Amino acid sequence: MEQRKRTYYKSPIGEIEIEGTDKEISSVRFVKGKKQGRASSSSPALKECAKQLDEYFKGKRKLFTLLLRMDGTDFQKAVWLSLLGIGYGETASYGDIAKSIGRPKAGRAVGNSNRLNPIGIVVPCHRIIGSSGDLTGYGGGLWRKEWLLEHERKYLKQK
Repeated sequence: MEQRKRTYYKSPIGEIEIEGTDKEISSVRFVKGKKQGRASSSSPALKECAKQLDEYFKGKRKLFTLLLRMDGTDFQKAVWLSLLGIGYGETASYGDIAKSIGRPKAGRAVGNSNRLNPIGIVVPCHRIIGSSGDLTGYGGGLWRKEWLLEHERKYLKQK
């Protein structure tokens, strides 16, 4: 098993910790609080992820092309893979995702899987909203979810 590595990216909405191996990304999460004495390492996959995040935040990237390692249950993986199908600047509800994976009554379970998504932004859980159109929970904070959705709307029509 390849050794996991970690690096950090300073985004406009907070520091992001990226974890993975030389080939794949397993985690993209906002850093909560100040982490003292953080060790940072690098790999081709981590460098590419940081580069693609930078392009995303500059409005130049609308689709991530990274090799991902999604560790979770079969149900969680199905939800996360379905999230990848939500286009840049678009939104879907928990119910939409439940239907897309053939489990139309599993909206709550989809919400829980969404909450546990380890690869935020890249696997766009921020694009999930309530069936009423309201913004609902986001691990990075609702203000970040709102920022990300506005950011994508702003750059949606640009090439």
